[in-house]
Amino acid sequence: MSSVENNKVTFAEPPADFDWGALESHAPSANADHARMEKAYEDTLSSITEKEVIMGTVVGLNKKEAVINIGYKSEGVVPLSEFRYKPDLAIGDKVEVYIEKQEDKSGQMIISHKTARVHNAWGKVNNAMESGEIITGYVKCRTKGGLIVDVFGLEAFLPGSQIDVKPIRDYDQYVGKNMEFKVVKINQEFKNVVVSHKALIEAEIEAQKKQIISGLEKGQVLEGTVKNITSYGVFVDLGGVDGLVHITDLSYGRVSHPEEVVQLDQKINVVILDFDDEKRRIALGVKQLSAHPWDSLDPNLNAGDKIKGKVMVTTDYGAFVEVAPGVEGLLHVSEMSWSQHLRSPKDFLTEGQEVEVQVLNIDREERKMSLGMKQLTKDPWEDIEYKYPVGSRHTAKVRNFTHFGIFAELEEGVDGLIHISDLSWTKRVKHPSDFCKVGDEMEVQVLEVDKENRRLSLGHKQVEENPWEVFADTFVVGSTHEGTIVGRSGNNFTVALPYGVEGTVALKHLKKEDGSKAAVDEKLPFKVLEFNADARRIVLSHTRTFEEGDDSMDIAPAKRGRKGGDDHGQSPSVRSINEKVEKSTLGDLSVLSDLKHAMESSERSGKSGKRRSRRDEDMDDMDDMEG
Repeated sequence: MSSVENNKVTFAEPPADFDWGALESHAPSANADHARMEKAYEDTLSSITEKEVIMGTVVGLNKKEAVINIGYKSEGVVPLSEFRYKPDLAIGDKVEVYIEKQEDKSGQMIISHKTARVHNAWGKVNNAMESGEIITGYVKCRTKGGLIVDVFGLEAFLPGSQIDVKPIRDYDQYVGKNMEFKVVKINQEFKNVVVSHKALIEAEIEAQKKQIISGLEKGQVLEGTVKNITSYGVFVDLGGVDGLVHITDLSYGRVSHPEEVVQLDQKINVVILDFDDEKRRIALGVKQLSAHPWDSLDPNLNAGDKIKGKVMVTTDYGAFVEVAPGVEGLLHVSEMSWSQHLRSPKDFLTEGQEVEVQVLNIDREERKMSLGMKQLTKDPWEDIEYKYPVGSRHTAKVRNFTHFGIFAELEEGVDGLIHISDLSWTKRVKHPSDFCKVGDEMEVQVLEVDKENRRLSLGHKQVEENPWEVFADTFVVGSTHEGTIVGRSGNNFTVALPYGVEGTVALKHLKKEDGSKAAVDEKLPFKVLEFNADARRIVLSHTRTFEEGDDSMDIAPAKRGRKGGDDHGQSPSVRSINEKVEKSTLGDLSVLSDLKHAMESSERSGKSGKRRSRRDEDMDDMDDMEG
């Protein structure tokens, strides 16, 4: 006999009178009986093979393991973690197991339920997709973009968009649950499986949608739940079918984002504006359930009234001002200031600012209102003829250029045009940008006031005395002066004379005494052949200085005074001109010869007002540009 004590096996001593001989004489017979009994026992056991899947019966359960009987001489043990998809596992249930090993070192059989499921899972998944069979899976955990599902022992992916027909914000609520699915996609190469729960209910939802849409009518008011919020509107669940409330139909007031008005899962009343049976589109409205703010607008509000409002939004062309809840008017940028210069509305206003405006126009039928802000200040043109009378002198700021002149600002809202011909007495300006820069300040004289058309003609050269009236006594015909050839236009050359004056000489009058021709940048004596103060033209000749035998240079009185350092004999006007032109350089002068024929024609016609006509034409061009 043996006994077990402290996990050790011990054997009892045999009796002293034990007959060993008798035992040995019956040994063959005992061995034969044992063999017969062992064979009979083995016949009652199933024949199993390693690496195969067979069915077994659950015969025992505890907190960690399940005991499985497969009809073999020993039973197998499977961890309960392999049955997470089957939380209602009970004794007597039939389950499939995979025989990994008949016996380990301790004589225990090794089996696996998980391996048995995976062994046949791929074939089951493919069959389920082909037949459209509904399968059951266990949601194991959450992953990026969806959930991981145990299907037949395989890990399948359940996208978040395929969980339900409505957006799901909390995926964790499905973890640890069994759900029904349809297999929607299989990647044979990578053994990936995608399942959908949404597909199971779509057919039912589609039938439900048809039923709901068939009963819809325009103008019908329904209660719905805010299902999703986007930048352009709100999707509302009407009980199986969705409708869209566009952002413009949420409120009569200005809404930057729908979240300002509604929240997710909020119950709201909506009115059906329109729907499409074929495309299942339903347009809904919220603001239509309340009275339009224009209907409650003060009936005594008229054009010309002053009213306070709040700047709701600014655009490139103006600002929208809310003068009453849900009632906005347009304040155009041109109505913000008397200034004629184009500026941004943001230079005057900021969003959220409280402003006072004047109603310029109100159309209650069209529900439109135009507002003005500059009308609250005095129009600077109201008494323009008294503030800026003709002949008065002022300081103006250069605002911008055109090809025919300069726009200068006398004050906010009062601009005038300085024609290019009124910039300088002595310089021929090709473009105003060669004369000054934007932002410069210059002295101007008012030449003309047109209050009706809001136009001012200004002059810059008029603030100084006309030197050509003085030059008539200096550049008399026949007098000789030293000059430098500075340019050429065709057969005519431009000569820079003293006091910043330019003259013109023909090619034939540039013949030198030695028979050669004078060139540009050469300094020579020139005789005055013609002087025209009105046309500001001096015609010269170098050849005449020696052909007529005039060997000595007849220096003009002003020139002699400068050379000798004595101002005796010079008029105050000449001295003033001298002081100013001494600062000029020959490079500042431009060609006059190209205007010669036009000026001669002007002189012969006797039209003394030609420059004024040209200015008027350019002022008309200015009006066209402003229009």
